[in-house]
Amino acid sequence: MELLWIAEPAGVPAPMGHKTQYKDGLFEKLFMSLFARKMEKFATSGVSKEKKALWDMDYERFVDVSKRVMVGRSRKQQQEVVREVLLSMLPPGAPAQFRKLFPPTRWAAEFNAALTVPFFHWLVGPTEVIEVEVNGVKQRSGVQIKKCRYLENSGCVGMCVNMCKMPTQDFFTNEFGLPLTMNPNFEDMSCEMVYGQVPPPFEEDPVSKQPCYADICSVANTSSPVCPKLQ
Repeated sequence: MELLWIAEPAGVPAPMGHKTQYKDGLFEKLFMSLFARKMEKFATSGVSKEKKALWDMDYERFVDVSKRVMVGRSRKQQQEVVREVLLSMLPPGAPAQFRKLFPPTRWAAEFNAALTVPFFHWLVGPTEVIEVEVNGVKQRSGVQIKKCRYLENSGCVGMCVNMCKMPTQDFFTNEFGLPLTMNPNFEDMSCEMVYGQVPPPFEEDPVSKQPCYADICSVANTSSPVCPKLQ
């Protein structure tokens, strides 16, 4: 099923069944280019090897690189690629410095939630800080992704889990020392990020049982009760 593109009115994503039309500026295109170039060395060959300027990237090409990274790799191998890419984007010693600046406190969790909104909208779309409960304490360390741009454009459950959710959780929890749990809602493509909350093991996470998007995923396996990329 081909999804129709509709304009994004006042920061509100398109409803389920439609794709949101974004107008990316120079800042957004630079981040897409940097991530895409780092991931390209792990990707299978694409249709075109033409070099593009940093400011001449679009989101569809960025997603295409992610899809080509998945080819021939297991779930854990895909996550390891993302981890290596994230580390390569940081200066040497950055994780250790992050741990010193942001120990796993309520303040650090709330501060990182606030930073997520302006710095990652290019990747996931419109977001807002929300109040969540962590270990019985209410705090503003949650981020509500209204409709994830990455999931919306890929239409792939496996990409959401293997190339975003799991490696991002692991990176913050184990590299930065600040626990993070991401709870995607595959019914409406929204997602809740909870800084300060330790993520469950993959086998205990509801996403491990998630089936494919039968109508919008180009590699969907409708005969399997679980997305093959999660097995």
